[in-house]
Amino acid sequence: MKEKTKTDKKARGKEERNFSLNLFNDDIHSFDYVIESLVDACMMDNIQAEQCTYIAHYKGKCNVKNGSFKELKPMKDRLKERELICSID
Repeated sequence: MKEKTKTDKKARGKEERNFSLNLFNDDIHSFDYVIESLVDACMMDNIQAEQCTYIAHYKGKCNVKNGSFKELKPMKDRLKERELICSID
């Protein structure tokens, strides 16, 4: 039974990390505003934030971060406070 318990814990750990924080294009905010928001809310550097902003603009959405729901929820909340459209999937 011990092995099953270890396997269950590993499986739960993987499930917790299977979430994505997605940013959607909104055609309202400026590129600079979105870049600044991603840097502040998601602890990205400017280059990463700029790339995500362009991807969201041209493709409609961008996967900004992957991680556990617990890690991504505060980032999503900070982006929502800045009136950006995002989701955790």
